[in-house]
Amino acid sequence: MGFGGISIWQLLIILVIVLLLFGTKRLRNIGSDLGNAVKGFKNSVTEGEKEQDKDKAQIEKKEGEVIDDEPTKSEKKDSA
Repeated sequence: MGFGGISIWQLLIILVIVLLLFGTKRLRNIGSDLGNAVKGFKNSVTEGEKEQDKDKAQIEKKEGEVIDDEPTKSEKKDSA
């Protein structure tokens, strides 16, 4: 049983080597930085979606105002 042809034992050996090379403190900092980056990315995406929704609502409102201001066909006939 493994991940894409890599066994559990090979993963454990890689983990031990990485821990020896970088140390737990540096790995903790890297993990924290990576977590903050992912969190920031998610926040940016949700803010972008909210801004798009806001823009769409403003456009729909403006389109509604323009349509309401135009005279209807029956009003055009009455004025002629």
